[in-house]
Amino acid sequence: MRILFSICFLISISSCLLPAQSEDNSIYRLPESSDSNAALSSSDFILAGSESGLYKITASKTAIPLWQGGKVSKIVRTENKSSSKVRWYFLTTEGIVSSSDLTVFDFRNEGLPFLTIKQYDGKNTTFLKQPAQLKDLAVHPTDPNILVTATKDDVYITYDGGTNWKCLGSTSSSTSGIKAVAVCDMNRSGTGKPAVKNADGTVTPALPPQTDLVVFMAHTIFGFSYCMPNAKKITWKDCNGGFENMKTQSYPDEIADILPVVFSDENGFPVTEVFVSQSYLPRIYRFDWTKNRGELLYSGSEPVETIDALFWDGTKLLFTKPGDIAAYNPVTKTLDSLPSEYNRWQPFFNVLGKNDTLYSAWIPTADNEKKAGLTLGELWLLYPDDVNNKYADKALNRKAIYVQAHKVMTKAGIEQYKKIIKDNKLDAMVIDMKDDYGGIRFDPNDPLIREKGYVSRYKIDIDTFVPMMKEQGIYLVARIVTFKDKNLADYGKKQYAVWDKSLNRPWIGISGYEKVKDENGNETGATKTLYYDENWVDPYSQEVWEYNVHIAQELIARGFDEIQFDYIRFPTDGKNMGNAQFRWRSEGMDKESALVSFLRYARANIDAPIGIDIYGANGWYRSGTRTGQDVELLAEYVDVVCPMFYPSHFEQSFLNYAPASERPYRVYYYGTYRNTVIGRNKLIIRPWVQAFYLNVSYDRQYYNENYVRQQVYGVRDSVNRGYMYWNGMCRYDDISPDVSDKKYTGPSYEADAKYKKPALSGGSKAKLHEEQEMNSSTVSSGSDTAAWDTIRNQEERDNNKNKGGFPKLGDIKKLWQAYSES
Repeated sequence: MRILFSICFLISISSCLLPAQSEDNSIYRLPESSDSNAALSSSDFILAGSESGLYKITASKTAIPLWQGGKVSKIVRTENKSSSKVRWYFLTTEGIVSSSDLTVFDFRNEGLPFLTIKQYDGKNTTFLKQPAQLKDLAVHPTDPNILVTATKDDVYITYDGGTNWKCLGSTSSSTSGIKAVAVCDMNRSGTGKPAVKNADGTVTPALPPQTDLVVFMAHTIFGFSYCMPNAKKITWKDCNGGFENMKTQSYPDEIADILPVVFSDENGFPVTEVFVSQSYLPRIYRFDWTKNRGELLYSGSEPVETIDALFWDGTKLLFTKPGDIAAYNPVTKTLDSLPSEYNRWQPFFNVLGKNDTLYSAWIPTADNEKKAGLTLGELWLLYPDDVNNKYADKALNRKAIYVQAHKVMTKAGIEQYKKIIKDNKLDAMVIDMKDDYGGIRFDPNDPLIREKGYVSRYKIDIDTFVPMMKEQGIYLVARIVTFKDKNLADYGKKQYAVWDKSLNRPWIGISGYEKVKDENGNETGATKTLYYDENWVDPYSQEVWEYNVHIAQELIARGFDEIQFDYIRFPTDGKNMGNAQFRWRSEGMDKESALVSFLRYARANIDAPIGIDIYGANGWYRSGTRTGQDVELLAEYVDVVCPMFYPSHFEQSFLNYAPASERPYRVYYYGTYRNTVIGRNKLIIRPWVQAFYLNVSYDRQYYNENYVRQQVYGVRDSVNRGYMYWNGMCRYDDISPDVSDKKYTGPSYEADAKYKKPALSGGSKAKLHEEQEMNSSTVSSGSDTAAWDTIRNQEERDNNKNKGGFPKLGDIKKLWQAYSES
């Protein structure tokens, strides 16, 4: 105790004796204690890329912000071997950021595409150029000036360290979905010769093989391919053989990462090996360049798991997987131990705090041969149990039914659906507050809604409905059909409607044509055009956004808990799609930028959880093709994503392998996992469960109560963050009480108890913080504990204030801990 009080006294008088800041900004550093960090010197640090920016984390567990202009998802270190000059590149939400000294940072985005974001404040419209989301960044293993990156649509290469980028296209010009890229030199077939010993005893030296510059790409749907960027005509060659695909699927399951590693052959010449992993299957491959196919090296035991962020540490492959960093040794063909540097620095990741998300890190190594350090990525996977958005605690684990507003117009109707919720151990309701035709299902107070909206006669008394639901603690989700809106399309001079540029009137999708018959049933020769029962408004219109957000704001103010935007997409159906004109579209905008602009506006103006409904395919694949629903992009602005993984809506052959009865379980087990990984840990994936019969081949054979229950088991065993039942007629005879922790007894092998449940689990940063705090609270007892707690609680506030030559409280804490343990 005397030591502690002496230190506290020393601090108390230091502010009187020292200037506010010493001239050289130096601080006193206490000697390292004899714990596991003893090998770390005061000059050691790691780099950490997180949601809030780039940090230097020192050996004293201090996080120093270096760049905070956006999220940093990947760190790339390059070194010029001839000059030993180091340069850093960072993959961020602001594009490519670079630095040579971690002090001065510059953007390297020349030649990369930008999104045009429309901003609206209720009166004025302005435009922001935002770098398009970049999916990956990789450097040539021997030439630090050559790097590649990619958007969802195209691959880009630079030969001058990112000063200028050139587009290489992709394997598909019409389907987005690039996941990973890499660049390296590959040996040209038929070139090079081994050393030859001649008859006279002389040796003809070996000739090195010629090489070609090659860029590799992974596409979420089309698999693995490469191109020669220096060829006269750049073409992408598919090479999908050897990579595993899910049964019934034609292309390999998504490739997560591509890593070229340079070795030496028997003659001492460089040869590049390419390693590949998958996003949803625990597989690592070697790409056989001579055969143009993958060769399986490692297969994990889980039916679904992610292996990403490959890194070669000089002897083995490191990779990130749910809950852990692991290592694979290609020589022994087994999992291997991790480098000691990782084990030493990993606890330092928690310095960033509970609510920040770590995505990438660079860790120094002591070995001179490995001085490039360890580069780690996708580190959110270390804490897969976390969901890091502002409203996660409120929106997590909600289990709901969908109800049309007219079903709960009366107290009897409200009680009926309250009972369904209670009897089935649910806790939430999704209800139409703006329906599929744009009808408002409550009496609004907002003058803008009153002016432009049509209040349906099938409306609820919101002031009666909300209190009755809250009596049972029911969580209320307001469904707002957004861009499908007949009422708003007809409003005023029809200025908000998607326009038919050929007919000069509001566009409606043509579903087909029908031959006209007379009253006797004879064909007349005339043809009747058939239309979909859908009217669309322009997603580019800021006034359309304003109208929908005003509806959301009033509903939250009047007691709803969450907003769910449905039909937050562009129209997709119609033989006349080519005639659809979007008159509010500004130059440089595309579908993704329209949806991003709307959701940015919504996020800034709605203080509540925001959810969106998406097609099942957009949750299964990392692609927003046709709809603009790119989950990886939209995850920046919403809290909940609700994929419609309805088995009836996929092709009937999709995952329909033996035992075919298990298809509903499979679709939701794999789909929920995949969608969660795509959204990383920013999103709650809360799928819609099919509680209705559709007259398709699979449903005709298998639809029953068990069909519905299987889907719920699939969600629970996969990620288990909630679900919602959909039945358009609001008839819930086919649902049963929530399965909770009951064992699934179906024959799906994925449900076996030997596999991880939930499939995406393995750690929480918050729990780790709690454990560490509990451990540190046991340092001493009695009055010692009170004094220790005082110092610990003041540490974060006071560390940044200390500018003099005396110890920081963080250092005192270490000294006190060492003293207490001695």
